[in-house]
Amino acid sequence: MEKYLVVIPTYNEIENIRAIIEAALSRGPLFQVLIVDDNSPDGTADEVKNMMNEHTGRVHLLQRSGKLGLGTAYIAGFKKCLEIGATHIFEMDADFSHNPSDLNRLIQPLLEGKAQMSVGSRYTKGGGIKNWPWDRLVLSYGASLYVRLITWLSVKDSTAGFVCYNAEVLKTIPLDKVTFVGYAFQIEMKFAAVQNGFKIIEVPIVFADREKGKSKMHSGIIFEAIKGVLTLRMRGFSDYYKNK
Repeated sequence: MEKYLVVIPTYNEIENIRAIIEAALSRGPLFQVLIVDDNSPDGTADEVKNMMNEHTGRVHLLQRSGKLGLGTAYIAGFKKCLEIGATHIFEMDADFSHNPSDLNRLIQPLLEGKAQMSVGSRYTKGGGIKNWPWDRLVLSYGASLYVRLITWLSVKDSTAGFVCYNAEVLKTIPLDKVTFVGYAFQIEMKFAAVQNGFKIIEVPIVFADREKGKSKMHSGIIFEAIKGVLTLRMRGFSDYYKNK
């Protein structure tokens, strides 16, 4: 039976959490949500527990001891989704920078057998960004060009965090070998999928900067991505991302 799990990592997202869960569930009866919360002191997890009672069997919670990084949150979430029996698994932010109405568009190419992984892309035809200053636009676009040059990935928006996977992709990638935590994590997952022969398709989306809560972006995440891309290129010359 088809089951779509939307993984949403959270830290202090009390202003957004109820609305984002409701929006994701509204995409259809096959959609479920898994919140991976890093011990938010603002009560995010408590609100998720309330919603678990309201939406029995469709809202799940994985609580962690503290802020352990975006990448590790997703890896923990992916493993939980596979345990639950998800057939398709999404990554999505909690702050509405990713529009929940695009979830159906992301999964459609996978259901049609055109690809095993889809990326909500800001930089493919029809995609775009709202409410970003020019310097952040230049940094993001430049980073994507850098990644394509070094890794040879054909994905135009390699740092995108709005993604849909066929469960087979996550069963095949050795998740415990995925080591990066910030933007580099997003690049690493796409790189690992291609290394295992999976096809990625880009679906145009419009990315809107958060309106509520505080951004989790910091310079360390950017520097990790710059260094991490070189590491990925070296790993690409081996079978590092292949299950043996």
